[in-house]
Order: sequence, then structure tokens, then C-alpha cells
Amino acid sequence: EGLSPVDVVRFVAAYATQRKAMLPDNKTIVVGRDARLSGEMVDQLVCGTLVGMGYDVINIGLATTPTTELAVTGLNAAGGIILTASHNPKQWNALKLLNEKGEFLNDVEGKEVLAIAEAEDFNFAEVDDLGKITRRDYLEDHVRDVMALELVDKAAIEAKNYTVAIDCVNSVGGLAIPAILKALGVKNIIELNCEPTGHFAHNPEPLPQNLTQISDLMREGKADVGFVVDPDVDRLAIICENGEMYGEEYTLVTVADYVLKHTPGNTVSNLSSTRALRDVTNAHGCTYTASAVGEVNVVTKMRETNAIIGGEGNGGVIYPACHAGRDALVGICLFLSHLAHEKKTVSELRATYPAYFMGKNRIDLKPGCDVDAILEKIKATYAGKAEINTVDGVKLDFPETWVHLRKSNTEPIIRIYSEGPTQEAADAIGEEILALANSLM
Repeated sequence: EGLSPVDVVRFVAAYATQRKAMLPDNKTIVVGRDARLSGEMVDQLVCGTLVGMGYDVINIGLATTPTTELAVTGLNAAGGIILTASHNPKQWNALKLLNEKGEFLNDVEGKEVLAIAEAEDFNFAEVDDLGKITRRDYLEDHVRDVMALELVDKAAIEAKNYTVAIDCVNSVGGLAIPAILKALGVKNIIELNCEPTGHFAHNPEPLPQNLTQISDLMREGKADVGFVVDPDVDRLAIICENGEMYGEEYTLVTVADYVLKHTPGNTVSNLSSTRALRDVTNAHGCTYTASAVGEVNVVTKMRETNAIIGGEGNGGVIYPACHAGRDALVGICLFLSHLAHEKKTVSELRATYPAYFMGKNRIDLKPGCDVDAILEKIKATYAGKAEINTVDGVKLDFPETWVHLRKSNTEPIIRIYSEGPTQEAADAIGEEILALANSLM
């Protein structure tokens, strides 16, 4: 309900106005999209609006989010627009707005776009100054860039002759993931839901309850590893050879371990991500830092700390040696390289990492509810009992557990994430904070 065709035109015109103010001499914008059903319609609206604003559009068609990010810098564009609602159901769509570095607009830039859209303060081009549209595929370039990474060991992967099962939820992963696996020398690929029709075979968020098809296949012993991506391919979930979930939180942990073994450096993840990354980073004698939730915040903190690897606990791996964005292709290549070097099964590899369990709760907010007051009272209640971080909501760090409360950016709720050494411990502290927060409503 919040993004009509009229809204698409308005926000794209506002974005073009903001880009024009930032880079008046660069009149090129890259546009890519996932395979969802409204994609073609939104694509036509976006490209037509950009042309009307005097921009030349390089339309790379069906493309992953990281492919579009790489295309912005590779094609020297002023920015890019990705048409995707990420892991959300098929009726959703959205505009992911990129700057000239192929990275998401920061908070200030985003607010500028919203203000311009609200005021409808934009000027369309005169007829002689209209832009033009050219079409170009960028997947081969993306695959080439990932394969050129020093830590991607094609020879080791090829020698293992892995059988890999993939579930690409009927979106652009069905084009990109087989392409990167073939480039790695993987000859045995079991493809599930790889036709990019936009008719998602299951809920597109890569959570355990949505991945029964590939889990059942793995339990039958048909593959060495399973990979699942969301519709725009910036998140990577892994399935063990026995059908068990590897754990989205541990995608980044494992890739970071591999990177730090070969190139020690700092790491970053957001405040709602597992403590295991801190443990692994410390084990390598390096420094871990937590950022506010959101990819742009992780990237900003990575720059501040010169982090060599970072990301989010939702399966998002950010490896700046390639580019500063979550990229499942990078994640797959580094994970398989690590797996090949370690000479273990996937479940054996997972067992080498610290065991943490996550609990997730939420509070639906009532109209007029003062979220900041609730968070302040919780902070006061636990002062002296926990290490408190207020960078993004309130995070309470206890010796064995932690809880993070923050207001959602997209829904009228407070998210409450907790973690502990057992599921019972994670749930207990989460429910304790949930009960307190509810009593303060």
C-alpha cells in the first residue's frame, strides 16, 4: 500500500534531483531488478522517469543487488537504483538507492531525497535534453570480479568435486548462483527453484521454516552442501550435508574465520548479530566492533575501523576487497574455499565455532506509545547489572547473554533479540526483558 506507481515516479525524480546536486556533470544511472512480478512495470516507470530527468540509463535487467552495486562503479555512474523488496513476499517491491560508490545512500542523503519528494521539488528535462536507455548484462563482470579475489581458491574447490544443492526462490539467484559455481569448477549442481519467474516457491526469507524442500533433499544424502539466497542475492543461508541448518548467523562467522586466517584484520557486525564473530576475531588477535543495525551503518563502521571483513547476522557478508556491500556470491566462494582447505564436512566445520543460540521477540506498539521512554526505563533498570550500549536502541550485555531492543525502521514494533549459550538461556533473558517492556507500555 505504501508504494504506488505514482510514488515510484516521485521518489525516482527526487533521487535524480539529489544526484544532480551531488554530481552535476555525471548523467548516468544504473538500474537493475530482481525477478518479482511487479519488476518489469516498476522498471519501466523508473527508467522513464530517469530519462525524463535528463539521465542516461544503463539498464542491466535481471540482476542481483551486489551485481548492480558493482556496475555503478564499473560503469562510472552517478548512482544506481535496485528494484527489489529483498526477502519480502511477492506483492512487495521497493527502490534501493545507491550513491556513486555503489553503496546505499546514508541517512543524510536519504532524508534529502524524502524532503525533495515531499515538496515535489524537481524539474524535468527539456525535450532536447532527455536521456537515453542502453541495455547491458553485468553478471559476467560480477563473476569475474569475485573470481579474481586472492582468497578464492578455485583449484582447491574443483579438486573436492563437491555436489552443491541450491535454492534460488525463483529470482535472480537462479541466474547468478549457477554461474559462480560453474566458474569455481563445480560440476554437480542440484538446482531448486532457479527459474526467475517471480512466482516464489516458498516464503522468500531464507529462514529454516521456509527451507524444507532443500533440507529434505540434503537429508537424503544427495549433496555435500546446500546454499539458499533471498530474491536479490545479498543474503546467504547454508544447509549442512545432513539437512540441518548451518545457521544464518554463522555464514559471516565462518567466512570471517577464513579471511582472518590468511589476512588478519578488524571485523564489524551489527548489534543484533551473534557474539561468535567477536570470539573468532579475538582468537585471531584482531579487534571486533559492533555497529548500529543496517548495512550502511555496518559499512560506515568498517571504514572507521579499517575492517577487512564485516556484515550482518542475516547471512550478509561484506568483503571490501571486492566491494562494500552484502554479496552472496562472495560468501559462497569464500565459504567453499574454506571448506576445501579444512577438509571437513559442513556439519564438522560448523561444530568448530562457538555455540550460541538466538531468541527473537517483538512488541507491537500502540498509537502514541513513547518508545524512547520505555528504552530509558529499561536502561535505568539494568544500570550496573549489564554493559549498556545505546548506539541503536538499547543493548544489554551480560557475561553469558545479551539482549538488544530497538525500534523497527519498517514496522510499528520494538524488536527484541537475545542470545545465550543455550536456547533456554537466550529465551529466558529475552522473555524477561519482553515482560518488563510490556509492563511499561
